[in-house]
Amino acid sequence: MKAALALAAALAAACLSTPVFAQKSYGPGVSDTEIKIGNTMPYSGPASPLGITGRVISAYFDEVNEKGGVNGRKLNLISLDDAFSPPKTMEAARRLVEGDGVAFIFATMGTAPSSAIAKYLNSNKVPQIFLISSASKWNDPANMPWSMALPWAPNYTSEAAIDVAYARAKNPNARFAVLYQNDDAGKEYFRGVKEALGADADKAIAMASSFEVTDPTVDSQVLTLANTKADVFMIYSVTPRACAQAIRKAHEVGWQPTRFLASGCANKATVMTPAGLDAGKGVLSLGSLKPFVEQPKDDPAMTAYIEFMKKRLPNADINNVAGLYGYTVAEALVVLLKQCKDNLTRENIMAQAANLKNVPLSLLMPGITLNTTPQDFRPIKDGYMLQFDGNDWVVASELLRGT
Repeated sequence: MKAALALAAALAAACLSTPVFAQKSYGPGVSDTEIKIGNTMPYSGPASPLGITGRVISAYFDEVNEKGGVNGRKLNLISLDDAFSPPKTMEAARRLVEGDGVAFIFATMGTAPSSAIAKYLNSNKVPQIFLISSASKWNDPANMPWSMALPWAPNYTSEAAIDVAYARAKNPNARFAVLYQNDDAGKEYFRGVKEALGADADKAIAMASSFEVTDPTVDSQVLTLANTKADVFMIYSVTPRACAQAIRKAHEVGWQPTRFLASGCANKATVMTPAGLDAGKGVLSLGSLKPFVEQPKDDPAMTAYIEFMKKRLPNADINNVAGLYGYTVAEALVVLLKQCKDNLTRENIMAQAANLKNVPLSLLMPGITLNTTPQDFRPIKDGYMLQFDGNDWVVASELLRGT
């Protein structure tokens, strides 16, 4: 009996001295073998050229899964078409959360679609991770603690301010013509222009004209703006069709201002080629991702991306940089999920998203890393000015810091 008691005491002491391993913690949509991820994407409708983003994300996850997944769990992406229509985005989000039981919503395309579901997701404490919009509204952890964007470039306000500063450095007396999409994104771009010009705004803005995303063309607006003979033309749309039309029409009427293009439209396949490569020569745009080149020199990351596209999506237009973004945002999510380890509750997924520290991604440009805090949900704040040379986008500046 004494020997048995001594053994029990020894075992108890050993248990007390042995480290206690962290228990696995799962929320909805997560198991030992799977993480279920919800997504909406404009596979149809006016923004359908951006649908390649969703296809690349899916292909990237397939490659991750073939290598064993993330911490042993396969990534199960359920991606639904919302046609860039906010009501359809809402319908899809409810189905994903309540029907499919996803862990979180990831990479919804666009400001308006993402805005349509933000209240629903925040009310239900469902993470809205790395949505695709540069609107400054997403940096609001106090009121939208479950929503975080991962944009192509600094937010719209910062982007417009950088554009204005760049233009005025070249021509301090420049007069600005602004074409903007009549939604939250376009209005924020225009507000950013006015704020950057400050007291000079009324004098410096020759004219501003808006358009609806469903408008068949923006030709009439561009003709009106061209009549101002402004020195600078700001083209602030998130839909490729309007961007291409604006570049083309300005070229056709012989208006040759300095042109700035919204960062989301800096896309050879969907904007510059339809506009006409000669028409787009010289256009400027702010970006944080490496400009795509078909034959990269001494850039293993771009080479790896091109090989990935040729293998996984051989019929896709490799010049469509919406694919390059899909690759990048998918890479960012994998980093985040690895950081979560075995604590995959919705609360910890969001907490880790708000604690990214100098995260490098393969296709971000030099000096740009992802950084967030619980008080600042902006992963990217800086960018480079890019210029279209008639064939490719090339870097035209040093690193430009946003605020």
